[in-house]
Amino acid sequence: MNVVTFPGLNLSFEVSKVAFSIFGISIYKYAVCIVFGIVLALILCKFAKQKFDIKYNEVLVCTVLGIIFGTIGARLYYIIFNLDYYSQNVSEIFNFRNGGLAIYGGLILGALSIYIYCKARKINVLNFFDYVIPYVAIAQCVGRLGNFFNVEAFGTPTTSIVRMGIKTVEGYMEVHPVFFYECIATLLIFAILKVVQNHRKFEGQIITLYCLLYSGIRFFLEGIRADSLMMFNFRASQIVSLIVFVISLVILIINVKKLKTVSKEENKVEE
Repeated sequence: MNVVTFPGLNLSFEVSKVAFSIFGISIYKYAVCIVFGIVLALILCKFAKQKFDIKYNEVLVCTVLGIIFGTIGARLYYIIFNLDYYSQNVSEIFNFRNGGLAIYGGLILGALSIYIYCKARKINVLNFFDYVIPYVAIAQCVGRLGNFFNVEAFGTPTTSIVRMGIKTVEGYMEVHPVFFYECIATLLIFAILKVVQNHRKFEGQIITLYCLLYSGIRFFLEGIRADSLMMFNFRASQIVSLIVFVISLVILIINVKKLKTVSKEENKVEE
């Protein structure tokens, strides 16, 4: 049992990792948050007006694919940036219960598996991602709450009013609750994407906007995290975020220019 405080808000919580046990096997609250996030996303997706001619049954199939390959991708990403440890502790590679998942790896491999499935089924890939990506954001929002129960994904010391007080091997610290920042950020991304989704101007606009917003926010949040995965002397997720941000920005600029060109040509025809 850990005690987590928010001194600036005069709040204190006793935090346990375990939600309940089944046949002696502990089920962690982190896992419960992830599952609840996925279920909530599917429910919202189900009751939202079907968009872009994407069938809900295809969403369910792709959810299963995304979970399987997303988990594998998240684990591989984490292992790659901790090779020194896992090369000496090979048996730990498959020990998921001790943690070690990275969201970028999950998003990349999960999206790739869905892309391949959509191509095989002759489903418009951009339409599919434009339909489901807002719900991915809300699933991330809920899933991030699991970091609170694990007392992880926190940042550097701060005196901010929302600072979080925790006990670490170095003693008591008051730090940025980075997981909470990302939780709020992904909730806002969900809201923005839902609004834009109803006024989509081109195929791929919603998924591109998601990539732009999430990578931009993640770049800055990663800069204050205390447990970043490193690539040489750089934070790996910041490098990935920067690459994704630039590519997304270029794609949006190109498509906006195309829309303006088309609009001008249409106006000339009308004249």
